Amino acid sequence: MTSAQQLDAHLLEMIQWHFNPDTGCAFWLDWAAQAGWDPRKEITTFADINKFPHFQDDWLRDEQNERFVPKGFGDRPFNIFETGGTTGLPKQRIGWDDYKTDYEEFGDNLDEQYFPRGGKWLMVGPTGPRRLRLAIEHLANYRGGSCYFVDLDPRYVKKLILRKKYEEVEQYMKHVIDQAVEIIKHRGISCLFTTPRLLEALAERISIPGYGIKGCFCGGTSMTPQMVRFLSEEVLEGKSQFVPTYGNTLMGLACSLPATLKEKGYSVTYYAPQPRAVLRIVDSKQTDRIVGYGEYGRVELTTLTKEFFMPRFLERDEAIRREPCEKYAWDGVGDVRPFGALEKKIVEGVY
Repeated sequence: MTSAQQLDAHLLEMIQWHFNPDTGCAFWLDWAAQAGWDPRKEITTFADINKFPHFQDDWLRDEQNERFVPKGFGDRPFNIFETGGTTGLPKQRIGWDDYKTDYEEFGDNLDEQYFPRGGKWLMVGPTGPRRLRLAIEHLANYRGGSCYFVDLDPRYVKKLILRKKYEEVEQYMKHVIDQAVEIIKHRGISCLFTTPRLLEALAERISIPGYGIKGCFCGGTSMTPQMVRFLSEEVLEGKSQFVPTYGNTLMGLACSLPATLKEKGYSVTYYAPQPRAVLRIVDSKQTDRIVGYGEYGRVELTTLTKEFFMPRFLERDEAIRREPCEKYAWDGVGDVRPFGALEKKIVEGVY
């Protein structure tokens, strides 16, 4: 079975689950009734996903979380994960085991030379209500290790930046890095997760590979080839493996191919965890059209798990549509950057 056939089969299974009155959630069952058509009858291949409208941010803010609980999950208690929200109510997504599946699949692709099984992990990043904290700890446990944490509040940092309180931003970053340095010095850390900005700040204080860190799994908003080269060769001194990822609470993790970064000129391509999630690069002005290979467009995400169905969500990112590769037989997204990055100033904070 080809990857396209696998995706079609998985999509049909998820459509049957989410739009069956016995297993689906109130939100999608009500939506189908109001829309006047039954996706179980009209969706036959992934190309039909365009029959759905774009999933809206506000649905995850305005709807009560219980309306997204599939009846097939019964009364099983759920986790609540937040994403975004510098001001006002953030988007919230419920979940049960998706984050475990997402990070186990990602963990199976890590190079054991750089991410040794049984190694101790350190996460320096947002914990709190985000799924990232549970996900990184599960990844460490799945690979036989334990995880230490240094918390970060990116919403607070963004507010400081918007108020031009740059000195306070620097003080807060120093507070975070101080904690990370002490853990690295005294706890034998071999695997690290953090953001590009914090990784750079950490390297200004210590030699990261010099303290035994072999691999750094790094997530953030945009990473230009210049930034990837700098982090790989200067910050990590060409000794620790740099593994950039593109992921969020709504998708999971899109993997890159870190072993090929240098030969590709440090240009990063990410591949979604199909068939559980699908990334397409669409024309920002005509979003039912996929752009050609090598062209920039807006990132569109469709999530397809029993826990969460989210069709055609337009991310706040743009990227280049890249061709499939030997390991991943579906389109990739390359050189991700904030949507409209060339036209307006983007506040990134500590990412």
